[in-house]
This record gives sequence, C-alpha cells and structure tokens, in this order.
Amino acid sequence: MKLSNQSLRPLYLQAMDDIKADIEGGRYAPNHKIPSEAELSGKYAVSRITIRRAVEELVSEGYLTKMQGKGTFVNPPKLARKILQSSEVQSFTETCRAAGRVAGSKLVSCEVVDARPAEREFLDLDEGAKLVYVQRIRTADGVPIMLENNFFPFEGFEFLVTANLDDCSIFSLVGERTGRIPQDTRRCTLSIVRANAEVAALLEVAVGEPLFCEQVEFLDGEGRPLLMGRQYIVGDMYLFDI
Repeated sequence: MKLSNQSLRPLYLQAMDDIKADIEGGRYAPNHKIPSEAELSGKYAVSRITIRRAVEELVSEGYLTKMQGKGTFVNPPKLARKILQSSEVQSFTETCRAAGRVAGSKLVSCEVVDARPAEREFLDLDEGAKLVYVQRIRTADGVPIMLENNFFPFEGFEFLVTANLDDCSIFSLVGERTGRIPQDTRRCTLSIVRANAEVAALLEVAVGEPLFCEQVEFLDGEGRPLLMGRQYIVGDMYLFDI
C-alpha cells in the first residue's frame, strides 16, 4: 500500500492507521512479530524514519511492544469494562472471556479483619463486626493484570476462609454458596495511583508504575449490599468505558 503525499494527514499517521487496522483486523495476531522497519518502509514506500515514528506511537498507545534484539510484537487486546455497571455486573473472568483471553487468579491472603466505619456503613454492620478480606492476583493468559481486594461480611461468607480461591471466579463461587451475586453497583470511584514496592512486586511492574485504583460498592439482585472492592489495575492493559 502506498501512502498519499497529497493528504493533509502526515505520512507517519497514515502508516500508523494502516498498521493499527491490520492489528485490529487480525492480520497481525497478538504476541506475534510485525514486519521489520525495512519491510514496512518498502511496503508503504516511505522512509524508515517515518515507519519508526509510526511504530513508536503504536507502542505508546499500547498496541505494540519492542523487545530488544527480537523485534516488535503485537500486544494482546486490552480488557474492556464499563465503569458503572447496572442490571448485570461483569466479573473479571467474564471480561477476559469477552476479550478471548483466559482468566486466572492466585490467592495472596484471606483473613478475618475488623470492619472499618465506611465498610460498616455500606454493609449495614454493627460496630465490632468482622469481614472476610480476600486479596488475589488476577491474570489474563498468565499475565498479572489486577490486584483484587474484596471485603465480605463475615457472617454468611465464613466459607471463603477455607475455600480454594485460586483460578476461580469469586463471584460465581459466592453465587453457588449463597445464591447471591453482584448485580449492580451503588458507587464506583476511579483514580490513578503509583505502585508501591509491595503492589509492584505482586503485579510484576516497576515501583511507581501508574495504576488504576477502582473502589466499588456491589449490590445483589435484590439491591442489598454484598461486598466492597478495591482493585489495583495495570493501566496499559485495561480500558474503562462509560
């Protein structure tokens, strides 16, 4: 394909658009290497400098990753999920399935903790109430995506303390054991934080890496408070929509 010198759109953006279309159309598959700069330069009849800029822009947008000495590879598609969910809450497992990726989970800890004021207020618990606090690493195709922190009332959810929480959907497990599943969200906030040393080690990112911090209050199908979640999500692997 020859790019147009008559277009008002710069050549590197034209090349970028076409490469992006080939990625989204499946010509360049996830985790596969794209043609070299020299090959793309010949294909589009432009300089390697033009191709290099197009590729660098696609790297910055998360479409591609450069691997020293190996070439440039297509990233798997970002996981996409709505910020506010009503009528039907999509679990991480379902989000992965929709993107054609395999969800996984690794338990970090599961413990009984004291409920703090905000948790007692939302979950309608008395002072001195306990929670089951579950922390897990969620993965897509084996790659860490999210550090999941979920807080359930202890009463009625005691089974989580001894349950096998590796490689499963906790929403599905809770639904099977209690008949209640997250069906709506009352409140959801989204902010950007930087990974501290502990979170960075768990998510296998650099200390200071920007992360989404999502705090959510989940309701069941009858509108009753079910759990609170605080998730730390690798920013360049996730896409939120409204």
